[in-house]
Amino acid sequence: MPVYNCRPMKPLQLKPSEGKLGEILTVTRDNAPWDSISLRVLRLEQGQRHFVKQPEEELVLVMLGGAATIATGGDRIDHLGSRQDVFAGMPHALYLPLGIEQVEILSESKVCEVAVCGARAERKFPMKVINPRDVEIEVRGGGNATRQINHIVKPEFAADRILIVEVYTPSGNWSSYPPHKHDVHNPPHEVDLDEIYFYKISSPEGFAIQRVYTKDGARDETITVRDNEAILIPDGYHPVVAAHGYDCYYLNILSGSARSMAASDDPDYAWVRGEWRTKDPRVPVVQ
Repeated sequence: MPVYNCRPMKPLQLKPSEGKLGEILTVTRDNAPWDSISLRVLRLEQGQRHFVKQPEEELVLVMLGGAATIATGGDRIDHLGSRQDVFAGMPHALYLPLGIEQVEILSESKVCEVAVCGARAERKFPMKVINPRDVEIEVRGGGNATRQINHIVKPEFAADRILIVEVYTPSGNWSSYPPHKHDVHNPPHEVDLDEIYFYKISSPEGFAIQRVYTKDGARDETITVRDNEAILIPDGYHPVVAAHGYDCYYLNILSGSARSMAASDDPDYAWVRGEWRTKDPRVPVVQ
Protein backbone atom coordinates (compact mmCIF):
# COMPACT_ATOMS: atom_id res chain seq x y z
CA MET A 1 0.00 0.00 0.00
CA PRO A 2 1.40 3.48 -0.83
CA VAL A 3 2.65 5.53 2.12
CA TYR A 4 1.52 9.15 1.82
CA ASN A 5 3.54 12.14 2.98
CA CYS A 6 1.88 14.80 5.13
CA ARG A 7 3.96 17.88 5.96
CA PRO A 8 3.25 20.90 8.18
CA MET A 9 2.45 24.17 6.42
CA LYS A 10 5.61 26.27 6.63
CA PRO A 11 6.50 29.05 4.16
CA LEU A 12 7.79 27.53 0.91
CA GLN A 13 9.73 30.57 -0.33
CA LEU A 14 13.02 31.61 1.28
CA LYS A 15 14.79 34.82 0.29
CA PRO A 16 18.52 35.60 0.51
CA SER A 17 19.99 37.82 3.18
CA GLU A 18 20.67 41.46 2.38
CA GLY A 19 24.40 40.96 2.98
CA LYS A 20 26.53 40.59 -0.14
CA LEU A 21 29.06 38.18 1.36
CA GLY A 22 29.11 35.15 3.62
CA GLU A 23 26.19 32.75 3.99
CA ILE A 24 23.55 34.45 1.85
CA LEU A 25 20.85 31.74 2.05
CA THR A 26 20.22 29.00 4.60
CA VAL A 27 17.77 26.09 4.55
CA THR A 28 17.80 23.93 7.68
CA ARG A 29 15.28 22.19 9.92
CA ASP A 30 14.71 25.61 11.55
CA ASN A 31 12.97 27.05 8.48
CA ALA A 32 12.02 23.95 6.47
CA PRO A 33 9.25 21.40 7.10
CA TRP A 34 11.75 18.51 7.37
CA ASP A 35 15.10 17.49 8.82
CA SER A 36 16.17 15.46 5.79
CA ILE A 37 17.99 17.98 3.56
CA SER A 38 19.75 21.31 3.92
CA LEU A 39 21.33 24.06 1.84
CA ARG A 40 23.81 26.82 2.59
CA VAL A 41 24.71 29.20 -0.25
CA LEU A 42 28.02 30.98 0.27
CA ARG A 43 29.44 34.03 -1.51
CA LEU A 44 33.07 34.65 -0.60
CA GLU A 45 35.73 37.18 -1.63
CA GLN A 46 39.22 36.04 -2.59
CA GLY A 47 41.03 34.82 0.53
CA GLN A 48 37.85 34.67 2.62
CA ARG A 49 37.25 31.46 4.60
CA HIS A 50 34.03 29.84 5.71
CA PHE A 51 33.62 26.85 8.00
CA VAL A 52 30.79 24.33 7.77
CA LYS A 53 30.07 21.92 10.64
CA GLN A 54 27.44 19.31 9.67
CA PRO A 55 28.91 15.93 10.69
CA GLU A 56 25.48 14.26 10.77
CA GLU A 57 25.02 14.89 7.04
CA GLU A 58 26.69 13.78 3.85
CA LEU A 59 27.49 16.87 1.78
CA VAL A 60 27.86 17.87 -1.84
CA LEU A 61 29.63 21.16 -2.51
CA VAL A 62 28.49 22.49 -5.90
CA MET A 63 30.63 25.29 -7.30
CA LEU A 64 28.17 27.86 -8.63
CA GLY A 65 30.95 30.23 -9.70
CA GLY A 66 34.64 30.75 -9.13
CA ALA A 67 37.09 28.37 -7.50
CA ALA A 68 37.92 27.34 -3.93
CA THR A 69 40.21 25.19 -1.83
CA ILE A 70 38.33 22.68 0.32
CA ALA A 71 39.95 21.22 3.44
CA THR A 72 38.42 18.66 5.80
CA GLY A 73 41.28 18.11 8.21
CA GLY A 74 42.57 14.96 6.58
CA ASP A 75 42.02 15.92 2.94
CA ARG A 76 42.57 19.01 0.82
CA ILE A 77 41.23 19.75 -2.66
CA ASP A 78 42.77 22.73 -4.47
CA HIS A 79 41.28 24.71 -7.35
CA LEU A 80 37.78 23.21 -7.26
CA GLY A 81 35.69 25.08 -9.82
CA SER A 82 36.23 26.73 -13.18
CA ARG A 83 33.03 28.41 -14.44
CA GLN A 84 32.49 32.11 -13.79
CA ASP A 85 28.82 31.56 -12.98
CA VAL A 86 26.14 28.94 -13.58
CA PHE A 87 25.37 30.26 -17.08
CA ALA A 88 29.03 30.03 -18.16
CA GLY A 89 29.69 26.28 -18.09
CA MET A 90 29.40 22.92 -16.43
CA PRO A 91 29.84 22.33 -12.69
CA HIS A 92 32.58 21.04 -10.46
CA ALA A 93 31.35 19.45 -7.24
CA LEU A 94 32.72 17.53 -4.27
CA TYR A 95 30.98 14.71 -2.39
CA LEU A 96 31.91 14.52 1.31
CA PRO A 97 30.81 11.61 3.51
CA LEU A 98 28.95 11.55 6.78
CA GLY A 99 31.03 12.23 9.89
CA ILE A 100 33.38 15.05 8.82
CA GLU A 101 33.53 17.40 11.78
CA GLN A 102 34.49 20.56 9.88
CA VAL A 103 34.82 21.65 6.27
CA GLU A 104 36.92 24.72 5.46
CA ILE A 105 36.12 26.59 2.24
CA LEU A 106 38.74 29.14 1.05
CA SER A 107 37.89 31.33 -1.93
CA GLU A 108 40.53 31.44 -4.66
CA SER A 109 38.55 33.81 -6.91
CA LYS A 110 37.62 37.45 -6.75
CA VAL A 111 34.14 36.16 -5.97
CA CYS A 112 33.36 32.51 -5.28
CA GLU A 113 29.87 31.04 -4.85
CA VAL A 114 29.35 27.60 -3.35
CA ALA A 115 26.16 25.65 -2.64
CA VAL A 116 26.69 23.38 0.37
CA CYS A 117 24.01 20.71 -0.06
CA GLY A 118 23.37 18.26 2.80
CA ALA A 119 21.32 15.17 3.54
CA ARG A 120 20.87 13.20 6.76
CA ALA A 121 22.74 9.94 6.27
CA GLU A 122 23.56 6.68 8.02
CA ARG A 123 26.20 5.11 5.77
CA LYS A 124 29.65 6.46 4.83
CA PHE A 125 30.96 6.51 1.27
CA PRO A 126 34.31 7.72 -0.12
CA MET A 127 34.94 11.38 -0.85
CA LYS A 128 34.77 12.06 -4.59
CA VAL A 129 35.59 15.01 -6.80
CA ILE A 130 32.97 15.44 -9.55
CA ASN A 131 34.43 17.08 -12.66
CA PRO A 132 32.40 18.60 -15.53
CA ARG A 133 33.16 15.56 -17.71
CA ASP A 134 31.54 13.34 -15.06
CA VAL A 135 28.21 15.21 -15.25
CA GLU A 136 25.69 13.67 -17.64
CA ILE A 137 23.68 16.16 -19.73
CA GLU A 138 20.07 15.23 -20.50
CA VAL A 139 17.84 17.27 -22.82
CA ARG A 140 14.35 16.62 -21.49
CA GLY A 141 10.88 17.52 -22.75
CA GLY A 142 10.03 19.11 -26.08
CA GLY A 143 8.75 22.28 -27.72
CA ASN A 144 8.55 25.10 -25.18
CA ALA A 145 8.95 22.55 -22.38
CA THR A 146 12.51 21.68 -23.44
CA ARG A 147 15.12 22.02 -20.69
CA GLN A 148 18.60 20.80 -19.77
CA ILE A 149 19.29 18.50 -16.82
CA ASN A 150 22.84 18.20 -15.45
CA HIS A 151 22.99 15.00 -13.39
CA ILE A 152 25.58 15.71 -10.67
CA VAL A 153 24.66 13.01 -8.11
CA LYS A 154 22.44 10.32 -9.63
CA PRO A 155 20.81 7.39 -7.80
CA GLU A 156 23.71 5.20 -9.01
CA PHE A 157 26.30 7.49 -7.37
CA ALA A 158 28.06 6.05 -4.30
CA ALA A 159 26.18 8.02 -1.62
CA ASP A 160 23.62 7.19 1.04
CA ARG A 161 20.71 9.59 0.51
CA ILE A 162 21.56 12.76 -1.38
CA LEU A 163 20.60 13.41 -5.01
CA ILE A 164 21.64 16.54 -6.96
CA VAL A 165 20.73 17.95 -10.38
CA GLU A 166 21.00 21.31 -12.12
CA VAL A 167 18.23 22.39 -14.50
CA TYR A 168 18.43 25.08 -17.21
CA THR A 169 15.16 26.44 -18.62
CA PRO A 170 15.45 28.91 -21.53
CA SER A 171 13.47 32.13 -21.69
CA GLY A 172 9.73 31.47 -21.88
CA ASN A 173 9.98 27.71 -21.47
CA TRP A 174 8.29 25.42 -18.97
CA SER A 175 10.21 23.05 -16.71
CA SER A 176 9.34 20.28 -14.27
CA TYR A 177 6.53 19.74 -16.79
CA PRO A 178 4.11 18.06 -17.06
CA PRO A 179 3.60 18.81 -13.37
CA HIS A 180 4.94 15.90 -11.34
CA LYS A 181 5.14 14.93 -7.68
CA HIS A 182 7.12 12.57 -5.47
CA ASP A 183 5.39 12.49 -2.08
CA VAL A 184 4.20 8.86 -1.98
CA HIS A 185 6.35 5.82 -1.27
CA ASN A 186 5.07 3.49 -3.97
CA PRO A 187 8.16 2.18 -5.79
CA PRO A 188 9.00 1.73 -8.57
CA HIS A 189 6.33 4.20 -9.75
CA GLU A 190 6.98 6.97 -7.20
CA VAL A 191 9.04 7.57 -4.07
CA ASP A 192 8.74 10.13 -1.29
CA LEU A 193 11.40 12.83 -1.76
CA ASP A 194 11.86 16.19 -0.07
CA GLU A 195 13.29 18.75 -2.51
CA ILE A 196 14.86 22.21 -2.58
CA TYR A 197 14.85 24.45 -5.67
CA PHE A 198 17.61 27.10 -5.54
CA TYR A 199 17.29 29.66 -8.33
CA LYS A 200 19.59 31.75 -10.47
CA ILE A 201 18.15 34.04 -13.16
CA SER A 202 20.23 35.22 -16.13
CA SER A 203 19.67 38.88 -15.20
CA PRO A 204 18.82 40.10 -11.68
CA GLU A 205 15.55 41.79 -12.65
CA GLY A 206 14.25 38.56 -14.19
CA PHE A 207 12.03 36.01 -12.53
CA ALA A 208 10.38 32.61 -12.80
CA ILE A 209 7.02 31.38 -11.58
CA GLN A 210 6.57 28.14 -9.65
CA ARG A 211 3.32 26.41 -8.82
CA VAL A 212 3.10 24.05 -5.82
CA TYR A 213 -0.26 22.32 -5.43
CA THR A 214 -1.98 19.15 -4.30
CA LYS A 215 -5.05 17.60 -5.88
CA ASP A 216 -7.12 18.02 -2.74
CA GLY A 217 -6.39 21.76 -2.63
CA ALA A 218 -4.70 21.57 0.78
CA ARG A 219 -1.68 23.23 -0.84
CA ASP A 220 -2.24 25.68 -3.70
CA GLU A 221 0.48 28.31 -4.25
CA THR A 222 1.72 30.31 -7.22
CA ILE A 223 5.07 31.90 -6.38
CA THR A 224 7.13 34.56 -8.16
CA VAL A 225 10.75 33.55 -7.60
CA ARG A 226 13.86 35.63 -8.23
CA ASP A 227 17.64 35.29 -8.27
CA ASN A 228 19.16 33.53 -5.24
CA GLU A 229 15.80 32.49 -3.78
CA ALA A 230 14.80 28.97 -2.75
CA ILE A 231 11.50 27.13 -2.97
CA LEU A 232 10.85 24.15 -0.69
CA ILE A 233 8.91 21.19 -2.07
CA PRO A 234 7.63 18.97 0.76
CA ASP A 235 4.75 17.55 -1.32
CA GLY A 236 2.54 18.20 -4.31
CA TYR A 237 3.04 18.98 -7.98
CA HIS A 238 5.56 21.73 -8.75
CA PRO A 239 5.95 23.02 -12.35
CA VAL A 240 8.10 26.05 -13.28
CA VAL A 241 8.04 28.62 -16.11
CA ALA A 242 10.84 31.06 -16.97
CA ALA A 243 9.78 34.63 -17.70
CA HIS A 244 10.17 35.65 -21.33
CA GLY A 245 13.57 37.26 -21.87
CA TYR A 246 15.30 35.51 -18.96
CA ASP A 247 16.93 32.10 -18.75
CA CYS A 248 16.30 30.25 -15.49
CA TYR A 249 18.64 27.94 -13.57
CA TYR A 250 17.79 25.92 -10.52
CA LEU A 251 19.76 23.54 -8.35
CA ASN A 252 17.73 20.64 -6.93
CA ILE A 253 18.68 18.85 -3.71
CA LEU A 254 16.61 15.74 -2.94
CA SER A 255 16.49 12.95 -0.38
CA GLY A 256 13.79 10.60 0.80
CA SER A 257 12.37 7.12 1.13
CA ALA A 258 14.45 5.49 -1.63
CA ARG A 259 17.47 6.17 -3.78
CA SER A 260 15.37 6.94 -6.83
CA MET A 261 14.01 9.88 -8.83
CA ALA A 262 10.69 8.12 -9.50
CA ALA A 263 7.80 10.60 -9.79
CA SER A 264 4.22 10.63 -11.09
CA ASP A 265 2.66 13.15 -13.48
CA ASP A 266 -0.51 15.07 -12.78
CA PRO A 267 -2.94 12.97 -14.85
CA ASP A 268 -4.70 16.12 -16.07
CA TYR A 269 -1.56 17.20 -17.95
CA ALA A 270 0.31 13.98 -18.72
CA TRP A 271 -1.11 14.02 -22.27
CA VAL A 272 1.27 16.81 -23.31
CA ARG A 273 4.15 14.33 -23.53
CA GLY A 274 2.55 12.87 -26.64
CA GLU A 275 2.45 16.29 -28.33
CA TRP A 276 6.20 16.96 -28.26
CA ARG A 277 7.61 16.75 -31.80
CA THR A 278 10.79 18.84 -31.64
CA LYS A 279 13.40 20.03 -29.16
CA ASP A 280 14.12 23.70 -28.51
CA PRO A 281 17.43 24.40 -30.35
CA ARG A 282 18.57 26.68 -27.50
CA VAL A 283 19.11 23.56 -25.37
CA PRO A 284 21.61 22.56 -24.10
CA VAL A 285 22.20 25.98 -22.60
CA VAL A 286 25.70 25.09 -21.31
CA GLN A 287 28.11 22.29 -22.25
